[in-house]
Amino acid sequence: MEPGWKQTKLSLERPYKNDNGEAIPVLYDITSDGILHYEPKLRLRCLDGSLQTGVLPSVDAADKREDESQDTAFDEESNHTMTKDELYKLKMEVMPQLYIALGEMTLARDLLSSILASSNGLSTALPSILHSIAAPEPQIQQPESLPPLSATVVTKPPSIVSVQAFNAQLAIGGKDEALRKAAHLFKSVATRMERGRLQNERYWVDALKIRRGNWGLVPAPLPPGSAIGKGADKTSKDFIISYGLEESPPILRRSAIAHMSYGGSEEESLILPQRFNIRLRVSIGSPDASGNIVYSHNALEVSPEDHALSLDERLKDAQRAVIEQEIFSILVHEAGTFPTASARVSERLVLVDVTQGMELKFELVDAGIFSLGMSSTQNPVNQAKSDFIYHYLLTLLLRRHAYVKARRLGTDSSSSLSISSLDPSQANLPILQPVIDQLQYQIFCERIHSQLNVVKAALIAAGIPSTLRFNAVGEIGSELIKIPVDEEARPLSGVCTLRIDNRHNLRLTLVSPSALTAHLSQATISISSMPQLCELLSDEVERFFLERICDVGRRICNDMGAVWFVDLNRCVGRWEGCVLNFQITFGHKFKIICIATRLSRTDPKHPVVDTYDSSDAEKSLIDWVQHVLGNALNE
Repeated sequence: MEPGWKQTKLSLERPYKNDNGEAIPVLYDITSDGILHYEPKLRLRCLDGSLQTGVLPSVDAADKREDESQDTAFDEESNHTMTKDELYKLKMEVMPQLYIALGEMTLARDLLSSILASSNGLSTALPSILHSIAAPEPQIQQPESLPPLSATVVTKPPSIVSVQAFNAQLAIGGKDEALRKAAHLFKSVATRMERGRLQNERYWVDALKIRRGNWGLVPAPLPPGSAIGKGADKTSKDFIISYGLEESPPILRRSAIAHMSYGGSEEESLILPQRFNIRLRVSIGSPDASGNIVYSHNALEVSPEDHALSLDERLKDAQRAVIEQEIFSILVHEAGTFPTASARVSERLVLVDVTQGMELKFELVDAGIFSLGMSSTQNPVNQAKSDFIYHYLLTLLLRRHAYVKARRLGTDSSSSLSISSLDPSQANLPILQPVIDQLQYQIFCERIHSQLNVVKAALIAAGIPSTLRFNAVGEIGSELIKIPVDEEARPLSGVCTLRIDNRHNLRLTLVSPSALTAHLSQATISISSMPQLCELLSDEVERFFLERICDVGRRICNDMGAVWFVDLNRCVGRWEGCVLNFQITFGHKFKIICIATRLSRTDPKHPVVDTYDSSDAEKSLIDWVQHVLGNALNE
């Protein structure tokens, strides 16, 4: 059970009676003497008799219904719209009464003016004025003088001191609050005007900076609902920035638009509503030592946040994204019909199998991925190739745009056929084909170079001095610069020369992507595969060795009347009582193997066979041939 003091409930309403049940009067003031001034009690004297007797006028129910019907009719009449005739009739009824009231008010004004006048002239003229107003009959002579009237000025008695002080405080406080509000209003208006001035100044400064940077600054279209009539004001009040390339597709040019805004901070002065926050990443994949494909990406600079960039840098960043989007769309179109390599195309990925063991990948990734940094497992050579391909694609795109513009401007104006209506493969220059051709040409040159190095190493191991001069790119610098700019496709070309024993030359010419031609003394042969090249090299090296063995045999056996010749890929030497055959074969990694077969008159059924292997021999092939000839001559 709760105590009684917890059950006490206090009302939030102001109390009107004290503990004795008497009404609490309203206190107005307390004087310095301690006297309390309360609100005086007022009552209506007219209701005393009726309230004391308890008799109230009765109202008949019928009268109530009649009053209600009259009120309803009056409301209906008040809602009725009066016609011109009714208004004129009402005017004729009201105007005379208004004129009468005007006369009465004028008379009262004149009377008060006469009463309050202080001059005797006006006081003496009062009886005549009153007499003329009261009786319009001929004037009757009045007494010579009447007591004058005087005006009394009644002033309000001053309030007590405390009330005056309170009123003064109210007046001062009200004026102070009004002044504060007015000052705050003026301050806010001045701040707003200054902010607007700064925003307008920054707007035009940004516009001048953008125009100085040679960006396309064009008037913005009129807002919806604007007047477009003959005399309407069609002047645009805003600017838009077109940062797309001139010859880009219309869909990309429409999306490459930036707006300049008035409000907001400096970071919000440039609005890019359709900005592509993606980047083009070029990757080259090649197998590592374990056989797994490792991709190396191009290195791009990570742009800081937009608020840390200037207007020109933000526009360049947005333009780069649009250009990369256009490049990827062209790559998707060309990869589907590429003739010399297989490709897989998806929405944001293009994967091209360049050659065996090399893949080229183009993908659209979020810009935030580049901020993660480069992996340490990437191949630096492939990374440099990816960077070159990325910038090479930009150059090829500019060449494509220049070609399209030249055709568009050179087209007859009467012709309705435009460049955009033509087949892209016929109207525009490709950008994927030159990249693939260069990659294939590089792999092709590496294979040719490695095969020639194997032959050179085998010749040196056999004691034959050999030199190899390999120049994969035979063009000079000025010609190389023109390749991605010229409208005509210009392939890369190179030349390599293998010089054997300072007397025999084997010259090969290379043309991108994979054309190889051998220039021999007796013919010019086009080589289309690596086995054909290996066969050509083995034939040429074999022919060189056989001719060299013949020269050595003729020099040594010159006094004996020996006959030396080359027949059916072998070298044959004959003199009296002996026949000697030399045959050249090639082993692993072009290892030179020479087999010498000697038939003598003393034992014709059992030939003597000597074998030379360049990998195990301690002397050169020519020295071994001289040793074999010496043994044959000694017998």
